[in-house]
Amino acid sequence: MTTDLSLASPAERAAAYRRRVLQESGKALGSLDSPRAAQDAVLAEILAANAGTAFGREHDLGKVRDVAGYRRATPIRGHEEFRPWLERVHAGERQVLTSEEPAAFFASSGTTGGEKSIPVTATFLRRCFLPFYFAGFAQLVRHHPDLLQRDDAVLNLWQDPHSPTGRTAGGRPHIGPSQLDFAKAGEELAVGLGNRAPWSRLPGELAEAGPWERSYLRLRLAAEHDVRGVIAVNPAIAAALPHQLAHWWPRIVQEIRDGTVGGVATWPPDPGRAAELERIAERRGGLRPADVWPRLELLLTWNTYVSRLYLPRLREDYGAELRIRPAPIGSSEGPLAVPVGERESGGALMVTGCLYEFIPADEPITPWSDTLEPHELVEGQEYHVVVSHVGGMYRCAVRDVVKVIGFAGATPLVEYSCRAGLVSVAGERVRESHVLRAVAAASEVTGLAARDVMYRALPGADRARPGSDIPADRALPGGHEAAVAFEVPLSEPEVRAFRAALDEELCREAPGYAGARRSGALAAPLVHPVAPEAFWREWRRRVEAGERPTRVKDRVFRADPQVWTRVLGGAEEAGVG
Repeated sequence: MTTDLSLASPAERAAAYRRRVLQESGKALGSLDSPRAAQDAVLAEILAANAGTAFGREHDLGKVRDVAGYRRATPIRGHEEFRPWLERVHAGERQVLTSEEPAAFFASSGTTGGEKSIPVTATFLRRCFLPFYFAGFAQLVRHHPDLLQRDDAVLNLWQDPHSPTGRTAGGRPHIGPSQLDFAKAGEELAVGLGNRAPWSRLPGELAEAGPWERSYLRLRLAAEHDVRGVIAVNPAIAAALPHQLAHWWPRIVQEIRDGTVGGVATWPPDPGRAAELERIAERRGGLRPADVWPRLELLLTWNTYVSRLYLPRLREDYGAELRIRPAPIGSSEGPLAVPVGERESGGALMVTGCLYEFIPADEPITPWSDTLEPHELVEGQEYHVVVSHVGGMYRCAVRDVVKVIGFAGATPLVEYSCRAGLVSVAGERVRESHVLRAVAAASEVTGLAARDVMYRALPGADRARPGSDIPADRALPGGHEAAVAFEVPLSEPEVRAFRAALDEELCREAPGYAGARRSGALAAPLVHPVAPEAFWREWRRRVEAGERPTRVKDRVFRADPQVWTRVLGGAEEAGVG
């Protein structure tokens, strides 16, 4: 076998990739019985590498010997509180957060609207990110080995290392984790599955296309191949794919027939394939993934949070043989968990890569909050996540909430539950996870299947708005409202039944909500039934405006009135209580 993987055959690369994935998975599994020892080793590595930095000196990290001392020395911060140090790095100062210079910065939208900028060093990639990245694909390697054998067997909608990238003020790459070009970073083997496919690198005339057109171009090329697996990670991308094919199929068919890609004649015409897809589309009224790729067997994606509502329906669009498997869980701030065994959701904490601390989800995050170590967590409970790693993150609150769903050895198994944040107009303190569980339970009770939801709180004055039969001068308690996409249109009695069930289930989920409802301080929720296409149109609007699809994620709590106006459209509210 050649040692230069860029020149290796697909079979040689597949064998090497499989070995590396199983090796990293084995290391991760080997740590599950002793998470405390693994976490102590991670902290020791962080201190040894970065105690001499400006951050390390300011916090006396050179004197820290254990987790307790680290907690006393370093307050918990959100990404926004790291901004002063990051500005010094971008200005050219050396050894601010890390002893080695960042090669790039991971970008992601912040909770306050600012752009995140997470340092990416060689040591972080080698010791933290890449072991997580490889171990996270162990289920795919073990159960879908055929997907490794051909470069065009996987449609990777998550990674796009050849897409246009931004730069920091200092000129270094400012990219999403999905844009990292591992070949340029010297990790040829880490070039993700599907990233050597014919659609991964677009023709030169089209290389600078925006996210919307870029999505089309990749699908147009993939439509001529026998795709067996789809990697989405962000499930909103998986949900959008059937809509995109239904929207673009006439253009795809025409370009396959003409041998063009984005209007550029660079591909051999294939009138037979064009005619085949056209016949299917005319018979069905459009194309689905199962129509274009009838041998689809795998969708790799996050399968919790809002996606629990819509993923079951996606099986119809993707095909009867589809297996939905969980993707590794992480954020721009750092890795979190990798799937283990045959579990259908969540994963084991990557205790060999990051130092993790947790705060009960019912408690606020403060600089000196008491935190729990992984071995102290309780199954069934939800927690805020605080992460540290050698790449320059020190007790960073990532604003994600996870739920402990079990243990592998002594290590917690967690799944993504929701974003941090509350809606509250009368002290009810409702989390996104409360809403999602209540919506799912109300669907079960009423038999009315909800596929998506958007939620917000309304002060009393806003409930007596134009179109309501409540006088504007009448004092009203505040309340909540939900825009819910249902499988089928509902009658008014069905909407009222769902609204009553939602109210009851919210009382079960959130004690503060139940108390506010009993006291009369909180009105019954409003429910707006909307078509599933309403959420797809909002996703499309953002991608057409220039956001990469990986960044357009599901969000339950939305306060922006313009988003509500667009999603609701002409929907009528189901009573005001």
